Amino acid sequence: MTGFQRAHSDEQREIRRRAILDAAAAMLTEMPVAQISLNELSRRVGLAKSNVLRYFESREAVLLELLAAAGRDWLAGLDDLLKAAVDAGASPAARGDQVAAALADSLAVHPVLCELISAQAAVLEHNVSPQAVAKYKRIGVAQVGAFARALFRHLPELGEDGAGWFAGSTIMVVGTVWIHSRPAAAVLAAYEADPALAVLRPVFTSMLRETLEVLIAGVLARGRSGQEEA
Repeated sequence: MTGFQRAHSDEQREIRRRAILDAAAAMLTEMPVAQISLNELSRRVGLAKSNVLRYFESREAVLLELLAAAGRDWLAGLDDLLKAAVDAGASPAARGDQVAAALADSLAVHPVLCELISAQAAVLEHNVSPQAVAKYKRIGVAQVGAFARALFRHLPELGEDGAGWFAGSTIMVVGTVWIHSRPAAAVLAAYEADPALAVLRPVFTSMLRETLEVLIAGVLARGRSGQEEA
């Protein structure tokens, strides 16, 4: 691209990396992951595609880094969110429902995070090197651990293992509910032609809340059963 000047300092390289990430993040507010191309990303950031690839090995590597950043942003407010939403004096079952509602509401206002989670296994973890995947997976393990610790602080009846299992399961559920709540144009047309089919389209927040309520209730019940058997 004419006018391109190679970054020579670490500061300049970081500015370029940040510009690429910011452009990709802006695109995600306009379109799903499937519509984001490296060509369009390059155009928006004002670099040739080959120059974008100096900083990230692929489109997927850019999006994996955005996923890690979006996860950090969500986790940063999670403990305060749960503190405000959960009545410490309520029963475990009631607190479980409160946790589920708080999680669903908070994730609904982080659409970029949900979109990236929904594409993680099928898209983002392809066309990247083992090193890039390993880097992201280490971040993911740390983030799930932080999520589990926040859950355990407000609902210790889950147990540490149960909180970890629920945290990991929540991520998978979020991706599944998100993608099914945003069907393709052909599916929307089918729903419009036959409204009876629209029952198959979940409302993201309510479906996520109800699913998380059931998962938490199951972990709590399993914990009680284990204590009784012991």
